[in-house]
Amino acid sequence: MQKVLTAAQMREVDRLTTEKYGIPSILLMENAAHAVARVITEKLGGSVKGKSILILCGKGNNGGDGAALARILAIQGADVDVLLLGKITETKGDARINFGVLCREDFEFDDVYFSNFGELREIKSKEEWVRFYMHQGQFSDVIVDAIFGTGLTRPLEIWLYNIIHDLNFVNEGPVPNPRLCVSVDIPTGLDADSGERLGEPVRADVTVTFTAPKGGNVRPDVASFNGELVIADIGSPEELIDEQPSQFFLTEREDAEGWLESANFSDDSYKNKRGHALLIVGSDGYSGAAVLAGNASMRSGVGLVTIATPRSSKDSVSSRVLPEVMVRGVAETESGAIGEAAFDELKDLLEKADSVAIGSGISQDESTKRFVQKVLQNRQQPTVVDADALSLLSPFEARPTDVESEQPLILTPHEGEFMRLLGTTDKDAIKDRVAAVRDFATKHNVILVLKGERVLIGEPGGKVVVNPTGNSGLGKAGNGDTLTGIIAGFVAQAVQFDIDIFETVVAAVYVAGMAGDMAEKKYGKRVMTASDVRECLTEVFETLEGK
Repeated sequence: MQKVLTAAQMREVDRLTTEKYGIPSILLMENAAHAVARVITEKLGGSVKGKSILILCGKGNNGGDGAALARILAIQGADVDVLLLGKITETKGDARINFGVLCREDFEFDDVYFSNFGELREIKSKEEWVRFYMHQGQFSDVIVDAIFGTGLTRPLEIWLYNIIHDLNFVNEGPVPNPRLCVSVDIPTGLDADSGERLGEPVRADVTVTFTAPKGGNVRPDVASFNGELVIADIGSPEELIDEQPSQFFLTEREDAEGWLESANFSDDSYKNKRGHALLIVGSDGYSGAAVLAGNASMRSGVGLVTIATPRSSKDSVSSRVLPEVMVRGVAETESGAIGEAAFDELKDLLEKADSVAIGSGISQDESTKRFVQKVLQNRQQPTVVDADALSLLSPFEARPTDVESEQPLILTPHEGEFMRLLGTTDKDAIKDRVAAVRDFATKHNVILVLKGERVLIGEPGGKVVVNPTGNSGLGKAGNGDTLTGIIAGFVAQAVQFDIDIFETVVAAVYVAGMAGDMAEKKYGKRVMTASDVRECLTEVFETLEGK
């Protein structure tokens, strides 16, 4: 997991890099510029020679990164134009040095400075921007946003807002321009910490951020403005990042790879050594949820999967579930939902299973509610709570005092279910989703998986992890059941291999999202189904395990 830093924490890392390790700040700026140049070169097929590149620079250090980038790209053969949104005389420090290297201040005509590295124009109004852009800028192969970076803390001035609107309109208009848009550190228009929109943000194809991701790079609702996120090492020692007090993290591919290695198959692997997942799922009319959860769990690598479902649903589930999945029918209510009496029937499985998942398609009956409460109050293993079980427990109260076990409780709500758990209809309660997840997980001593555009995973100690995989194609029926099955399967394996449960949930969510991304590539968001996502787990495991 990679730590997400605030703008202030990032400045502290930069300061300590210079003071403690003697690495000059201007060298960090140079390294940052080279990192962006490498990404642009890669995206253009390996060379920038002959490409037209327009770099928009602010007056601060982000603009200094852009000035250094212009020099590097010009040396590599690109045709570079630099627009400074302000005046050179207003720049200072390392940025001023790089603007000075980029152009000769004594060789200037009508606010245009000339040098061997191209032209630099001072732009101080919307009208000056339009004159340049209409005659020259709109034909660029690459647009680079080096305007504010992490320095933006107040709403954009209207003329800057209009410039960004023009850039986005060309890229997203009726006939989109295929040019590449790259943001340096963070798209202009976003607050680096909260992700608040301080104007119309630049819609980047790629964002190259430095040393560590910032909140505006990864937070739900605004991460999409960043496009592909590249995190570049520019020379700050890792220990300086580790020392920062942030409790916000980004899942990395290495997290999933490391988990799979810890739960690897050995020569003596067999079903009882790989964990047993018990899924209490389904009801009359919702047997499909049981099938989806059970099949996904079986594909997770777990040794055994048992589905407990109402007796009237057993045949429907058994006929569609993978043959390797065991199905047990249990006591039900008149409406065909699992009844309270099923608790005694399941005592043997509740004692033997390594993980339990409860909720997918179980319906919402008073007898079912009492059953769910009994399962949670008497649980002897980590338990995943989803869908109808979440609704039956809403609004969520502090954990019952009669719980003897401290086994982890994992809640997996989507936004609507989360609001019901909170007991509110006010969306402002989850406006800051990271804070809301942290507060809920710490208050109730649970692992919370908040589903949505970017899944957030919180734990009782206050750590919140944002998951970068997945896409809007996962927002279809059945994908929540599939995720529940995958998490339950991973957790059962973690119990057998003595792997941390929170890290396990983080890895499971990453893998499920990656399967969704593979399904999107194969079938497209419009066509892909939850079953497609499950079947793509095969490719995900092969990819992560290097096969």
